[in-house]
Amino acid sequence: MKKLFSILAVTFLSTALFAQTAWKADPMHSKLTFTVTHLGISDIAGLFKTFDVTAVANRPDFSDAVFELSVDVASINTEVQMRDDHLRSADFFDVEKYPKMTFKSTSIKKSAQNKYRITGDLTLYGVTKPVTMELWYRGTIENPQSKALTSGFQLTGVLKRSDFNIGPKFPAPMISDEVQIRADGEFIKQ
Repeated sequence: MKKLFSILAVTFLSTALFAQTAWKADPMHSKLTFTVTHLGISDIAGLFKTFDVTAVANRPDFSDAVFELSVDVASINTEVQMRDDHLRSADFFDVEKYPKMTFKSTSIKKSAQNKYRITGDLTLYGVTKPVTMELWYRGTIENPQSKALTSGFQLTGVLKRSDFNIGPKFPAPMISDEVQIRADGEFIKQ
């Protein structure tokens, strides 16, 4: 009986200590942005206004986290309506045919203190490819207003639009093939 109790106690403690924790991005304190170079002389920035990001982790430093992202591509906003409408068209994102962009991480490797290289599958315009980005874990605190446990992250990297067949009629001298990505987010423990 003692042995059974010991086994149950160890099992319970192991489950409690190593249980997966789910986190969800707070849309009021999160942003997904991009920048391209126009005509080789200026940067044009934009963002996606509607997206959902979750993370599941066993470890408090997120070194084993799995991140999932879903973006409403039609929510693209560059602050110029005519350009945004063009980006939604078949010339670029074709949002009627491909309304969502998704990402699911497949690995995360520590590169420095609180910094990681995160790799995952990005699906955009019907094309799925592995991409690797830099992830900075900025810490976890108790939000003084909501009392919710909140973690901060910044993701940066570069994608090639040609890898996803975005805007093939517009060569790199007109719009850079490389797209700078930056996402900042506060994640609330669920």
